[in-house]
Amino acid sequence: MWNEIPGGVCAAKGFTASGVHCGVKAGGNPEKNDLALILSEKECTAAATYTLNRVKAAPIYVTMDHLENGVAWGVVANSGNANACCPMSHENAQAMCAAAARATGREPEDFVVASTGVIGQTLNIAAIQAGMPQAAAALNADGSDAAATAIMTTDTRKKEISVAFDLGGREVRIGAIAKGSGMIHPNMGTMLAFVTTDCAITSDMLSEALHEVVARTFNRVTVDGDTSTNDMCVVLANGMAGNQLIEWKDDGYAFFKEALEHVCRALARAIAGDGEGASRLVTCRVEGARSEESAERLAKAVVGSSLVKAAMFGADANWGRVLCAMGYSKAPFRPEHVDVAFRSQAGEILVCRQGDGLEFDEDQAKEILSQPEVVIAVNLHEGEDAAECWGCDLTYDYVKINGDYRT
Repeated sequence: MWNEIPGGVCAAKGFTASGVHCGVKAGGNPEKNDLALILSEKECTAAATYTLNRVKAAPIYVTMDHLENGVAWGVVANSGNANACCPMSHENAQAMCAAAARATGREPEDFVVASTGVIGQTLNIAAIQAGMPQAAAALNADGSDAAATAIMTTDTRKKEISVAFDLGGREVRIGAIAKGSGMIHPNMGTMLAFVTTDCAITSDMLSEALHEVVARTFNRVTVDGDTSTNDMCVVLANGMAGNQLIEWKDDGYAFFKEALEHVCRALARAIAGDGEGASRLVTCRVEGARSEESAERLAKAVVGSSLVKAAMFGADANWGRVLCAMGYSKAPFRPEHVDVAFRSQAGEILVCRQGDGLEFDEDQAKEILSQPEVVIAVNLHEGEDAAECWGCDLTYDYVKINGDYRT
């Protein structure tokens, strides 16, 4: 089993990180970090997932190119500007890597590069180049927190986690930071997530594990139905734990993947709960399904429904919206067999049995739905499979935040 430990992306052996303010965004908060750097002492096997949005930001393409050989040394990322759909975007993504390389003594191709922020505005590369020496000088084993805050945009809190576990008599660690609050409807992996580990594992096995995990974690989050141009999830593994190299899908691989899934699920839930303007995390768990795929499709339709999200904001037990969302999900199920319940730390209430509404205490239901985390529990009574997806409520603040996000 694994234990959660402090350290974030610096918890694994050989990794340092930093976050500094360099002024990427004109008029931005001078107290807010906007340039992050992560570096390993040794070369890492690397794997990544990327947005499937047809419109991709330049850092995606540069990172794809740099990871073609399956190795990397570090990550450089900025907030305040997405470096997408703007003049000189590809050149500026490359320039970020070159600046990181000069400041750390590495090569430009050794870096993953990522950006997040406003789309369509030219990146202030001069500010990043000027701030890079400071970021490199600040690299340290306690730098995860600074790096986590540097990649935040509309996030209200940082997303960071790390775990330790035994693998063949060696302690292995996995740490991660992520950002994401709006424009969240992953169709690959996540908003921005950077995962580090000292596990010894081949790039092929690392990629297999990441893709399997992403499908069950980050791809089950939806905040607003929008898939970003910049979504990226990267894992770097430097092997410094000294465990026996994971080269195939043996028990070591299974245990590593299980720990990685725990890390990514925690980040996915944190992203959903920090949706722009959100007041509560909404989880939909569908069980009794014919397949995990159909359960996932149904659960994602429920947490993605604007009407369900609005009902959650109002603590309104409008379960008909749940059944309606399931009905247009295109997943097979028999409505006449469906049970729906709402639950939270305040209790549980069954509102629908076998597709029909039940009499229930509205005051009790409102109390249950007024908690910080609410679960919509659906039982199809058709099979043995289940899936869980995460979202948030839809509040007035979501419109306010996105109404003037650019200006």
